[in-house]
Amino acid sequence: MSRGDTCITRTMKSYQKLTTPQPAGCQVEEEGAAPMPPARGRMAPCWVGSGLLVAAVLLSTITVWVLRQVSGGWLGPTPPPKCLLVPESHRFDCYPERQVVVTQELCESRGCCFIQSPLPAEGKQGVPWCFYPPDFPSYTLESLNQTALSMVGLLVRREKAYYPRDIEMLRLDVEFETDTRLHIKITDAANPRYEVPLDVPRAMKRAENPIYSLNFSWDPFGVLLRRTATGTVLLNTTVAPLIFADQFLQISTSLPSRFLYGLGEHRGSLLHSLDWNTLTLWARDVAPTESFNLYGAHPFYLLMEEGGDAHGVFLLNSNAMEVALQPAPGLTWRTIGGVLDFYVFLGPDPNMVIQQYQQVIGFPAMPPLWALGFHLCRWGYGSSNGTWQTVRAMRNYQIPQDAQWNDIDYMDGYRDFTFDSQKFASLPSLVEDLHKHGQRYVMILDPGISSTNPHGSYWPFDEGLRRGLFLNTTQGQPLIGKVWPGYTAFADFSNPDTHQWWLENLQHFHAHVPFDGLWIDMNEPSNFMDGSEDGCPPGELDSPPYTPAVLGDSLSSKTVCASAKQKASVHYNLHNLYGLMEAKATASALIQIRGKRPFIISRSTFPSQGRYSGHWLGDNRSQWKDMYYSIPGLLSFSLFGIPLVGADICGFSGSTSEELCTRWMQLGAFYPFARNHNTQNEKAQDPTVFSPAARTAMKDVLLTRYSLLPFLYTLFHHAHLQGDTVARPLFFEFPQDVATLGLDRQFLWGRSLLVTPVLEPGVDSVTGYVPQGTWYDFYTGSSVNSSGEMLKMSAPLEHLNLHIREGSILPTQKPGTTSEETRGNPLRLIVALSSSATAWGDLFWDDGESLDTFERGSYSYLVFNVTQNIFTSTVLHGSTEATNVTIGTLSIFGVQKLPSKVLLNGQEKPFSYLDNQVLTVSDLGISLSQGFSLQWL
Repeated sequence: MSRGDTCITRTMKSYQKLTTPQPAGCQVEEEGAAPMPPARGRMAPCWVGSGLLVAAVLLSTITVWVLRQVSGGWLGPTPPPKCLLVPESHRFDCYPERQVVVTQELCESRGCCFIQSPLPAEGKQGVPWCFYPPDFPSYTLESLNQTALSMVGLLVRREKAYYPRDIEMLRLDVEFETDTRLHIKITDAANPRYEVPLDVPRAMKRAENPIYSLNFSWDPFGVLLRRTATGTVLLNTTVAPLIFADQFLQISTSLPSRFLYGLGEHRGSLLHSLDWNTLTLWARDVAPTESFNLYGAHPFYLLMEEGGDAHGVFLLNSNAMEVALQPAPGLTWRTIGGVLDFYVFLGPDPNMVIQQYQQVIGFPAMPPLWALGFHLCRWGYGSSNGTWQTVRAMRNYQIPQDAQWNDIDYMDGYRDFTFDSQKFASLPSLVEDLHKHGQRYVMILDPGISSTNPHGSYWPFDEGLRRGLFLNTTQGQPLIGKVWPGYTAFADFSNPDTHQWWLENLQHFHAHVPFDGLWIDMNEPSNFMDGSEDGCPPGELDSPPYTPAVLGDSLSSKTVCASAKQKASVHYNLHNLYGLMEAKATASALIQIRGKRPFIISRSTFPSQGRYSGHWLGDNRSQWKDMYYSIPGLLSFSLFGIPLVGADICGFSGSTSEELCTRWMQLGAFYPFARNHNTQNEKAQDPTVFSPAARTAMKDVLLTRYSLLPFLYTLFHHAHLQGDTVARPLFFEFPQDVATLGLDRQFLWGRSLLVTPVLEPGVDSVTGYVPQGTWYDFYTGSSVNSSGEMLKMSAPLEHLNLHIREGSILPTQKPGTTSEETRGNPLRLIVALSSSATAWGDLFWDDGESLDTFERGSYSYLVFNVTQNIFTSTVLHGSTEATNVTIGTLSIFGVQKLPSKVLLNGQEKPFSYLDNQVLTVSDLGISLSQGFSLQWL
């Protein structure tokens, strides 16, 4: 039978009818046959996939409830026998409230097991004392019917849950959207609930050959999802009861391994700990700190299975949420609103998982080329002339720079859409000068609009108030908080009318200061007081029955009241979407104002944000550990579909040291988004202020970045086109190499370039993992043959270790001091031959800033190949832009012996050959728009 079909068979109570003909090959339980073994209850004898549902499936379903002696001891009375069936690692928390010391009485009032651990449960770390017994009541799957594209079921709860307003009947929708994507949605069967307004493409037909099989437990309800090829159980939600109350939704699953990534935004290692670790998703303004919920919310995880396969799970829900991880391994989703709307992506490799995820949330926008240059900013230049002085110093030392930024000190009294007419009087002239030198200007913008203006009218507030465009209190008045410069109202970006007002404000400012991009900050939204000037009203929006483990223990901590009214819904539902909605409005405005690709960097983010903006990792510190943490940070955002990401190079707060800043500039030169930024009242940290040796090291690594812009730009093209990652964890390319699964001190650009930075002080070497194969030193072409091992590499202060993977061809270019200057220079193609003397690479080329160049066909795309000692450049698509650029040099790493001659399109050509097996052919002078071949004999 087709693996996309599903059998619906008789339960112990009745037959369920098919709405479509039953597929051939389904085995139907005969009436009167012995019932199948339970999995916390009854497993439905139905499946997606060919073959009989064997005992192994049932055993995997009931693994959690296998009889087993509990390890360790307990305090108090001997627990009931059923509680002793649950191993410690498999105890799913029945009392997750952090503000309460769990007692046996409280626990048993919920019908749960209580075993007091001999270890303190302070902060809810460690094994839960209160956990679900195997027979805890849940929902029953009452019916399950087929439609043309999906299955629709009814779930019924006959015993009330312990949270108020639990929902008796739920609707289950299952859509087999593609062969590698499954969509499972659970919501109230009778009443509509808030759902995230994300424009998700719908499948037009049912998957024909899915690589997964799906089973259901009927009583209690549960989902069991398997990978067909390996039999690996990816989801098993029978391990704990489903809870679905109005303001508390919870579902748990077992996990097939401990290698879990994603679930942002958090600071920590790339690989999450499953040792009783809870991750909270609620946008919050706080300097990045371990264990805190940070600026964005990304309820998506990637999990590596044994053997190298990968899958991902996305919960489309914007409410306050926490994800509890435990060593079973297992995972529990808890959210306090919305619906349970899951997408599962089957890969099977991690690159494909991320591509499939972005097919749902949207592929990232193609950035302008200048966005990939070096950016410089600080809070505290003090004046436009002070800013200009830094720009001139950078030019004087010929240090590459594409964009100059200003923080809030450019504003008049910290008010949006203004600039200080005294200290920043020359700002328009500065921007004009930047443009003359092929550079760009970016400034900060906050969503808080000043509501107290001592100098009279302030059009952004007055007009926003007149049009009713701000967040309102429950009484219908503008909610007033406190940000810059004091009391402020908050723009409601869920209102389409706000987008027009936002555009008009930006148009007015652009007429005076023709900025090129925008930095949208404080958009969690941040608030210097909790809730509002009047606090928050009593009620279950601001004080819900359950509050996830948010920093401050309140939904309104350093933000606005959850009860605030917005056009689309209450802020309770929209809080995590605020930064996304602002980015969407800002991108639209920039397109209308400039007519070119928008450049936006946002602090708060949500799934699909990459379509509108990039992200920086927030207000980090000038410390060595912050430099390290930036690597798992940028790699996590690569998983989230936001490839344009980086951290404040050299740190934002505190004063850096020369050594730290030099090493950080080396690392930061390989952030996809590279900006050096620091705070006021600290030492300047732009490259010009350091010693000649440090300044030269910084300049050299920026020139290296600029030489790689064609390669980097092509990576962004693939991200935009199909959701490839730009900065990439090593395990993405070597998923079967278990040594790569925890690596987050190195990373790749694409599949080809390995970056191994120094992350510690006082050293002149670095130890990094080199995966199996041949790797070439980027600078010299010398090769390293690795069996997959940690190697110690020389790393003096002026050196960053870069290695090219065998089989790769990198398009590079003679670097200039701006991307505009660089793009006119000749290209150098670097070929890194594989052990079989083959290689491949490509190049995307357009004008670097126009909208939709790929979609309109206004681009060139070239593919490079090497086989049998012949290099070929093939133009698969051409445009006039490519005629202005030439390929000047071809460097081939790994040529085993000195050639007797080299032929360019059949004509002999001079060449050089070094002892480290590098063949170089210079002065080619071939137009990028022309294909050619080069052979060495």
